[in-house]
Amino acid sequence: MDMPRDISPLAKTHRSNPRLVEHFDAYIGGMEIGCAYSELSNPLEQEERFEAQVAEREAGDDEAQMLDEDFVVALENGLPPTGGMGMGIDRLAILLTGAATIRDVIAFPTLRKKD
Repeated sequence: MDMPRDISPLAKTHRSNPRLVEHFDAYIGGMEIGCAYSELSNPLEQEERFEAQVAEREAGDDEAQMLDEDFVVALENGLPPTGGMGMGIDRLAILLTGAATIRDVIAFPTLRKKD
């Protein structure tokens, strides 16, 4: 719960600690099944975070996000507060089937050449 800001660039800043965001990971039986957070709804702060991500991407971080101008415009025009949880369907399948590994539930696993 309450992750560092850098981990969730779309999450709302924590109410009492500006270094954190309102983000949590959901677990069942000791296994993470998804993450959730309150969406950042301040367009100025969101644009600053996007610009920081762009700078990180230009510095070589391939996982950093690009600037999403349409999203910032939506925030400027009154997008209501939002939030949610993204659940990994593969992790849910492991939980429901009792599979030993994720490879047991992925419909199309990456195939490698046989040596």
